[in-house]
Amino acid sequence: MLGEPGAEELRLAGALDEKLRKLFGRSLRLRQVSAGGCNACEADTNVLGTIGWDLGRFGIQFVASPRHADGLLVTGCVSKNMSLALKKTWDAVPEPKIVIAVGACAISGGPFVGNPEILNGAGSIVPVDLFIPGCPPHPLTILDGLLRLLGRLEEKTDPRKPA
Repeated sequence: MLGEPGAEELRLAGALDEKLRKLFGRSLRLRQVSAGGCNACEADTNVLGTIGWDLGRFGIQFVASPRHADGLLVTGCVSKNMSLALKKTWDAVPEPKIVIAVGACAISGGPFVGNPEILNGAGSIVPVDLFIPGCPPHPLTILDGLLRLLGRLEEKTDPRKPA
């Protein structure tokens, strides 16, 4: 859900434009940045690397250095103490690059919104390309967002809606 109160909209992830998809090919390398979270989103992100989910089979991998990454996956509400680290990590990722905000905190500050020590989400520091909602989001929700971003999921019509 995005938008001002009363004007929220539900929006599924859309695929990257054709130019970026050709550049990234069939792989996506992400540097995960925990910017002041409770570790719940990080735990569900880490689950994707286990044998049960095997994120690598989709060509998606977490890397140790932003210089080896195609983009950032940000969790946490972005505290003032983490703002410089997030900005420096963003600057270290080579162009073209993307940012994915995972969880309510990374999207808008979550339960800490309005706190003077919180910057209310990743969008206050870096441009966000994909928002993955939840507190924390289920690993399947994270995977769905990543695959939609890469254009790997076909849009299906809702069978309850008339054609």
